[in-house]
Amino acid sequence: MAADDIYILGIYMTKFGKHTDKDVVDLASEAVLAALKDGGVTMKDMGIMAAGCLMGQGSIGQMIQKQVGQTGIPVYNVSNACATGATALRTAIMAVKAGECDMGLAVGVEKLAGVGLLGGGGRPKSDGNKWSPSGRFGAVAPTDGRIGTDTMPGTFAQVGMEYGHKYGGATFELFARISEKNHSHSTLNPLAAYSKAMSKDEIMNDIMISYPNTRPMCSANCDGAAAAVVVSGTKLKTLSLEQQRRAIKVSASILTSDPYQEACQVLPDVNTLTRIAAKQAYEQSGVSPQDLNLIELHDCFATAELVHYDNLMLCPEGGAVDFFNSGATWRTGSSPVNVSGGLESKGHPIAATGIANIWEVCHHLRGEAGPRQIEGAKVGLAHVIGLGSACGIHVLEKSAL
Repeated sequence: MAADDIYILGIYMTKFGKHTDKDVVDLASEAVLAALKDGGVTMKDMGIMAAGCLMGQGSIGQMIQKQVGQTGIPVYNVSNACATGATALRTAIMAVKAGECDMGLAVGVEKLAGVGLLGGGGRPKSDGNKWSPSGRFGAVAPTDGRIGTDTMPGTFAQVGMEYGHKYGGATFELFARISEKNHSHSTLNPLAAYSKAMSKDEIMNDIMISYPNTRPMCSANCDGAAAAVVVSGTKLKTLSLEQQRRAIKVSASILTSDPYQEACQVLPDVNTLTRIAAKQAYEQSGVSPQDLNLIELHDCFATAELVHYDNLMLCPEGGAVDFFNSGATWRTGSSPVNVSGGLESKGHPIAATGIANIWEVCHHLRGEAGPRQIEGAKVGLAHVIGLGSACGIHVLEKSAL
């Protein structure tokens, strides 16, 4: 029977960083077993598993099963750019919502420490100093020397500069201040890859990657995994009162891709698919941007965070600069954004990020976020975007059970 309400019962993320002693199966298994323990259930209770590892093998889910338990359930191996983890979670949610099972498991894992600069396809750039077009997409991919729109820093640098050109106020200093906020938030997150405060001047004077993004303004390639257990509302009512208390309601689970547009095919449009996803998420959940107590958004670069204030409708259209300058996005502000430290500090093991962002929101809604806790948090939003293109948004609410 189809389920109306879906809850996150258990969730876990490993520490993000460099794990030289663990491979993707080790990291994913740690996350899965811990998420099951957090939810008070076992692999025997799972009716579906969805696993993502963008840079790894296609059968990652089955490889993880060999470590955590093989029960014959269907396994979906997911690959959807930086939205891979969110897509894996949505896969499990859809199976439970359709009534195929009472509980499902989603996991995302990546080993990215030391891979260097990622290109548009999520692969490390080659060491050659000369760019050679190849293949259908390579023949038309724009490149600007070593750093261009064939790389993520170049793409999102242009996205931020375009916003500033259109609306004004998006200066180099402003982007550095956004990064300063996230690095400050990271000092309260022991699971972040980097938990170090950085001043605006330190950020501005660091190595320039692609103007206006310096190195501290870029997401950190690292290793990590995150996993979540979802359960139907009907099944949840049969579990203990403690499990019910800690369960987090999934009020909206949205995934979008680019619509057709009569537009330039050179610079990816990261704005439209996010705005469409946000509209759908608010409509599905009945929640408005003003209801959100915290937001974990995809700050793959400081420039991306700015435009997503607007895309997620946290501010009036064109008002992202004023919104940030108001102080709203600090953890002490009215709309705290990336209290985890964001991808710039927490790190970005690609397939894990979508679930890790949800992990952060869930812990605030449970009141379990420790010193970085947003007091009284009841509603939160987790957002990821992957070029290719995909945007995943989940609206989460504190359990009323």
